[in-house]
Amino acid sequence: MPGIDESLLETMRLPGARGALVADWISGLALGAVGEAPGGDAEATAAETAEFARLAVESGTLAPATPAVPATPGTGSPPPPPGSEPPVQDLILTTADAYHLLRFVSTPFDSTVFLYLWLDRTDGNLALARIRLAETADRLVLG
Repeated sequence: MPGIDESLLETMRLPGARGALVADWISGLALGAVGEAPGGDAEATAAETAEFARLAVESGTLAPATPAVPATPGTGSPPPPPGSEPPVQDLILTTADAYHLLRFVSTPFDSTVFLYLWLDRTDGNLALARIRLAETADRLVLG
């Protein structure tokens, strides 16, 4: 089972991959990064994509139809409890020249980690990248 560095290098083998990172969506910290980052700063990319991930996870609109823990009125859904699946599997943001993919990683301890891939729109294959990112997230060993 690959760790963070091996998982990121595997992700960069995808056609059109420009950069990848593993980050925590609560703190916004990058746990590892490889390749380029939009704007040239991997830490800023981690923080900004973590905000996007946090909004999706805590959204009452995007939460499963029957959340395990009731949402507090006006605040959306609470973060998933330890050891549970995140309410959102992945996010895809499309720009004129790239795809930005976020895949949430399920872990036995906190499930607050996600993989991020910056994929060139011309050379990349979105469907393949989504499948491979999910496989990588399933095999990722944190620690």
